[in-house]
Amino acid sequence: MPKKREREEIEQVKNCPECGSTHIVRDYSRAEVVCEGCGLVIDDGLIDQGPEWRAFDSEQRQKRARTGPPMRYTLHDKGLSTTLSWKNKDAYGRSIPTKNRAQIYRLRKWQRRTRISSTIERSLALGFADLSRISSVMGLPRDVRERAGMLFKQAAENRLLRGRSGKVVVATTVYVACRLDNMPRTLDEISNASQSPRREIGRTYRFLARELKLKMRPTSPIDYVSRFCSELHLSHDVKTKTIKILNKAVENKLTSGRGPVGMAAASLYIASVLCGERRTQHEIAYVTGVTEVTIRNRYKDLAEKLDIDICL
Repeated sequence: MPKKREREEIEQVKNCPECGSTHIVRDYSRAEVVCEGCGLVIDDGLIDQGPEWRAFDSEQRQKRARTGPPMRYTLHDKGLSTTLSWKNKDAYGRSIPTKNRAQIYRLRKWQRRTRISSTIERSLALGFADLSRISSVMGLPRDVRERAGMLFKQAAENRLLRGRSGKVVVATTVYVACRLDNMPRTLDEISNASQSPRREIGRTYRFLARELKLKMRPTSPIDYVSRFCSELHLSHDVKTKTIKILNKAVENKLTSGRGPVGMAAASLYIASVLCGERRTQHEIAYVTGVTEVTIRNRYKDLAEKLDIDICL
């Protein structure tokens, strides 16, 4: 028991006890925990939790692995069902005789049919196909896709898809997942990517939020700053300045009752001018999806209330 407790304490070490460095390296080839700063060996006899075999390419790694991929909520069966290969070869790589190929074809056909055996599974299969397409168009990361898949599955299991377009529900779950993961996208972006009406997505969002009891916090203008700066090729100084302007606006209660995207666009315009990396209102409007009139009204209001001198 003391050795186990000592081992847990060593695994939780984040700083070197000798020099205080945070660069701690686990060298599994030597079974040691070493500090990169001073070279102190903090622990030895380290246990390698990886596989005991070695692989030198992806094909060899796939053949030697004895476990399957992790569960994926963007598949109706979570990726746990068996799939029969379309290749006419057996497990040893030998070609299947012609007289047995008809039997293999029937097995493939019935295997595909049994994977989707109910209306819910059929709805999930079609919905996840739309989810994959929308996520690819918008370039969303995997964790957002997985969360959207979980929300769509909850909606299907609670029979919330009746009387509604599956594509609209999928687009709504993507919108909700982006907001829950602090990567908000506007309704216009979701509408363009999913080719669904903006009004229908908004109506379905209110319905799902009520039925699934989703706790959604209001979207902050700061959540959009990083993405807009990246798309406009602005420096980190502009991003920092924009966040400072928005924080002052929040303190003075200038963001209440105003759209977060418009406030972010106006603050970005002011920061780009102040930092000498000016972008035109037309460029910012094109990236953010708001009109130039909105940017002009918001930035004049911010400049007046926060006493910011902008030399145009």
